[in-house]
Amino acid sequence: MASEQANLTTPRAIEPALTPRPVHPETRIGHVHLKVADLDRALAFYCGVLGFELKQRYGDAAAFVAAGGYHHHIGLNTWESKGGHPPAPGTTGLYHVAILYPTRGALGDALRRLVDAGISLDGASDHGVSNALYLRDPDGNGVELYWDLPREQWPVDLEGYLTMVTRPLDLRALLKAADLVPQS
Repeated sequence: MASEQANLTTPRAIEPALTPRPVHPETRIGHVHLKVADLDRALAFYCGVLGFELKQRYGDAAAFVAAGGYHHHIGLNTWESKGGHPPAPGTTGLYHVAILYPTRGALGDALRRLVDAGISLDGASDHGVSNALYLRDPDGNGVELYWDLPREQWPVDLEGYLTMVTRPLDLRALLKAADLVPQS
């Protein structure tokens, strides 16, 4: 069926029987806590490159970082992983942590920070509902940096089902969007 914009604010669930009692619609994922091998190296990435602020530190064992004055969005610890290695390919675990930026320009600023730090991307995609950058932190954890398009712009089919896509993201245009963001 051809995809077109529908005037829906909430796309339909594709298998409603799978969730007989949906969770409250304002429920959110609050924070992520990552095992890292070297706390200082992780802080250099999350604070020095991405720009999160250090909120609390427990020596070389744990730290909490956040944006916008929040208590913590990301916890980093070496409790079970000091000096460790990333999980081998083909094992279970966290695929990536996704960090949501409030505007396309702010995502462009994140891309500029990565370029300036010499950090390469694993991928960059336009999903129709979001623009996303994919990379690895120094411990090999997958990181997605993304911006959601306004809900009314999400692609849905005639029956109201999401029709997400994966197309190449124009990185030059994204960097130009960063030029519109005031520098602090």
